[in-house]
Amino acid sequence: MKKRGKKPELDWTDGEQEEIIWVSKSEIKRDAEELKKLGAKLVELTQANLDKITLDDSLLDAINLARRSRLEAKRRQLQFIGKLLRSAPEDEINHIRESLDKIENKHNQQQAMLHKLEILRDELVAQGDDALAKFVEEQPTADRQHLRNLIRAAKKEKEQNKPPKAYREIYQYLKELILED
Repeated sequence: MKKRGKKPELDWTDGEQEEIIWVSKSEIKRDAEELKKLGAKLVELTQANLDKITLDDSLLDAINLARRSRLEAKRRQLQFIGKLLRSAPEDEINHIRESLDKIENKHNQQQAMLHKLEILRDELVAQGDDALAKFVEEQPTADRQHLRNLIRAAKKEKEQNKPPKAYREIYQYLKELILED
């Protein structure tokens, strides 16, 4: 029978041993779950958006297989994608996150811009020539006469309770004018 000796004490003056960072099991599980969710977002992307992100071939193959899979097979494939992401370098993970943010925020930015156009249209119709003059100063390529006619027609439609055809045309004109820049 072999005798157990005392475990060697750690020498805290040694530089290598001081740099050890202890990570709890819970934190490791949270990180793994986060990477699995990142993988699920990648699976849900359209092919056009997925092509915009540079990915490792094995990860790309796993994502494409997960798209074709159903139920339990898809769950297992998502687990595998999470495993691939855990073994990927940190800079690659950061690149994937940044690319996903750009793709997701592009839609939000477009929605915000369209909402601003609606507000601008409402101001033009409500305030008339004053708002139009201010707008034409900011957008010199705008056709003042065309907009003025549309605004007057929109006011007339509103007064007569007609369908808002000119009101919609103002929005389309503003959208073409501002989003082409």
